[in-house]
Amino acid sequence: MLAGRRVVLGVTGGIAAYKAIELCRRLVDAGAHVVPVMTAGAQRFVGATTLSALASEPVQSSLWSEADPIPHTRLGQNAELIVVAPATARFLSAYATGYSHDLLTATLLATRAPVVVCPAMHTEMWEHPAVQENLATLRRRGVIVVEPDSGRLAGGDVGHGRLAAPERIVAAISEVFAATDAPGGQAGGALRGMSVLVTAGGTREPIDAVRFIGNRSSGKQGYAIAAEAAARGAEVTLVTTSNLAVPPGVSVERVETAAEMHAACERIAPTADIVVMAAAVADFRPAAAVDHKLKKADGTPQIVLEPTPDILASLGASKPAGQTLVGFAAETSELRANAGLKLVAKGADIIVANDVSAPGVGFEHDTNAVLILTASGRDLSLGLGEKREIAAALLDLIVEERSGTAEPARPTENSTPTGA
Repeated sequence: MLAGRRVVLGVTGGIAAYKAIELCRRLVDAGAHVVPVMTAGAQRFVGATTLSALASEPVQSSLWSEADPIPHTRLGQNAELIVVAPATARFLSAYATGYSHDLLTATLLATRAPVVVCPAMHTEMWEHPAVQENLATLRRRGVIVVEPDSGRLAGGDVGHGRLAAPERIVAAISEVFAATDAPGGQAGGALRGMSVLVTAGGTREPIDAVRFIGNRSSGKQGYAIAAEAAARGAEVTLVTTSNLAVPPGVSVERVETAAEMHAACERIAPTADIVVMAAAVADFRPAAAVDHKLKKADGTPQIVLEPTPDILASLGASKPAGQTLVGFAAETSELRANAGLKLVAKGADIIVANDVSAPGVGFEHDTNAVLILTASGRDLSLGLGEKREIAAALLDLIVEERSGTAEPARPTENSTPTGA
């Protein structure tokens, strides 16, 4: 995938600049023609001689080269892809605002090639709203963001912001070339420019001023789907009851009850290309909640329940042409049968079902195992894995379904998830 590709490797001034050396080596070993561009700050951490020795061409760092009066234009026009690793907060700000103060930022403004940025910084900087807004701006423009890992940072701190491993960056670059090489492909993946609505968490239906009817959903799967969709270039709105950290580039609307989630979805869904209803919505609510705390001394309360709005069915009944509607089914038995019934009854295009009684699956876990059924006849089983992995596989399937390239899969003996 990388053989013969012309890749500009931008290196900015962060402590993680030393990892750019390993990234350069891996790209060259894979057959890429690597042209390194270093900022002045990067050269405080890594010597230009080292990177020049490993790359396909010597390091370039100046806009004022006597050998080439317009180096940024030549670099930008000749590049098949530009990757910036590490990408500091300062760089992200300059790139997002178009402040072309050095060779690297000028090259980025002079290119029409796909761009991959790999942020690296301390956790506090990574989480700052200004940094996240700059990233959101870049994503909207089609820039691919390889999010940082969690781990040990400079100074001994531990947290989110560590530069992604070189092998993960190389894999992301390969995915970009795969997307651009495919018929009708474009950088940023098939979700670039699409609007995606995701719901997450368990709703809370009040009994009194302090108690509620709820469930054990943490919202982790919905957040993973929102994060993965944003990473693929989509404009993502997350309607959630959870207080987890907001994924980069995702807009959040917080709700609490099924009625509030219903209202938010009815407002947002009509303009969404993809709707993923990952939230665990309560089926019933108290018909009349009281505005004060019920006392034990008052005796056992008589709680009358009534059905909550069926959000998925409502969206299925009013689904606009071209929209992909995904529902979730948390089950404890008869996984395939219940998922199939829900797929038809709700008017969904895809149902993702999991057996939440199985070890490590569903509620409150970082892992999941699911059975996915589609209205087109596909049948996909995903064994126990990280929820971000499940999210990636689901979005891959959605893209295939929307492109019309999916073929109905034959059920197999192992068509239910591991442990389901």
